[in-house]
Amino acid sequence: VANIYKNAKVDFTTTDNTVVYTTPTDSRAIIKSIVVSEDSNNADSISVTITDASSAVFSVFKDKAISAKATVELITQPIILQEGEILKAQVATADRLHMIVSLLEINRD
Repeated sequence: VANIYKNAKVDFTTTDNTVVYTTPTDSRAIIKSIVVSEDSNNADSISVTITDASSAVFSVFKDKAISAKATVELITQPIILQEGEILKAQVATADRLHMIVSLLEINRD
């Protein structure tokens, strides 16, 4: 069993729903931190979801406001992602927000 510390980084250049991280089918992941920063001097909002293995979508944040030039830690406790689950995010306006997700991936094999 290998434990791998990883991060996933996204510069939201579109308003499309964007895959931030997908848990491998032989692993689980513990999300330690989700940091979002705004770098265009314009407030914006972000929505974050988890899609499970059966394609059901669960909202983590819906239209979370991020102030101009602010950096926000979105979670206060870890989030567990099971095999094949997908963390996605969508922003209201392109070219304003960045996201960094820090996680521990735990391979079950």
